[in-house]
Amino acid sequence: MSESLIPEANIGLVGHVDHGKTTLTRALSGKWTDEHSEELKRGITIRLGYADIVIRQCDDCDTYTVSETCDCGGETSPARAVSLVDAPGHETLMANVLSGASIMDGALLLVSANEDCPQPQTREHLEALNIVGIENIIIVQNKIDLVSKEEAKQNYQQIQEFIEGTVAEDAPIIPISAQHEVNIDKLVEAIEEEIPTPDRDAGAEPRMLVARSFDINKPGTEADDLSGGVVGGSLVEGELEEGDEIELRPGINDEDDDWEVVTTTVRSIMQGSGSVSTGTPGGLLGIETGLDPNMTKSDNLAGNVLGKKGKLPPIEEQLTMNVELMDRVVGSEEDKTVENIKEKEPLLLNIGTAKTSGVVTQAGETVKIQLKRPVCVEEGERVAISRRMGSRWRLIGHGTIK
Repeated sequence: MSESLIPEANIGLVGHVDHGKTTLTRALSGKWTDEHSEELKRGITIRLGYADIVIRQCDDCDTYTVSETCDCGGETSPARAVSLVDAPGHETLMANVLSGASIMDGALLLVSANEDCPQPQTREHLEALNIVGIENIIIVQNKIDLVSKEEAKQNYQQIQEFIEGTVAEDAPIIPISAQHEVNIDKLVEAIEEEIPTPDRDAGAEPRMLVARSFDINKPGTEADDLSGGVVGGSLVEGELEEGDEIELRPGINDEDDDWEVVTTTVRSIMQGSGSVSTGTPGGLLGIETGLDPNMTKSDNLAGNVLGKKGKLPPIEEQLTMNVELMDRVVGSEEDKTVENIKEKEPLLLNIGTAKTSGVVTQAGETVKIQLKRPVCVEEGERVAISRRMGSRWRLIGHGTIK
């Protein structure tokens, strides 16, 4: 991917476990995103996976594709680059889905043609997209190779009934086989038509949601040759340049159990397939910092907000928010009514890429929560709210920070 084609948008792949999100990512990008050993062993996506793709257009017939040569035989030219975010489908990993949804500009909701629709996490993931405000959605009816024509039609009808009255009511439904790469070009065409590059404020102070952090050094690397710790995520607004003095909030938890803001500098920026001097809003990017790589390993800094020193929103240990609860619990096969939030109740919150738990100190239409982990937030941000039900956290609604 050339530097001139920096990814412009983040497109999420969400849906019930084993409905083909990771396989579709590979079909679109050529990259297998399940690289964590535990993911390979269990066959499910635990962490968020990332891959960049270039959408190309045929010079002869104008068809959109990800191939350099069109089915008509014509050559193709690059039209736009986007980043794919492959989110976990397993019910116990719902918080990771919400983290990924916070950096998505649009989403592909995968539905397997060989199972009834909706499955529990299909419903839950669609509600998550609604909560974080994602409206550009494409329904991908996958695994059509495993069913008869009549069964595929019946499943298609189930999907239509499921999305009626939801945020995805007008979304196109594209039948595909990700495994055999059937109808992928039609899906790429739908992506180009339905998920535009949003307007960005490049002139604003930079604010990056950190979704990953890691150590890129190989074992045994000499001290003088070590690369600094790397953080990855997406710029919501503004631009970052090499040499910028930055900070990450709320930072890290020190030995005294206090949270300390992390300050450092930008050493280099990776965006698209190579190094760039300026990181721009849109796709995913990685930033090599001056931090000790031991500090960034194993996603230690995931959930932080990164920006120029002294320019980020405040760190809050208590949140006050207006709350809107759902009528019914989603993600569970049991049909349960969502009860009102109660004082002293523990809740799980997702704000941007941050996950934190807290205890309710005031209940009602306005809810106050004392947080276990502080967060860097500003007024008006949306919060996804989950409640402990049995052994699982279940999504019950959202709040808006006051």
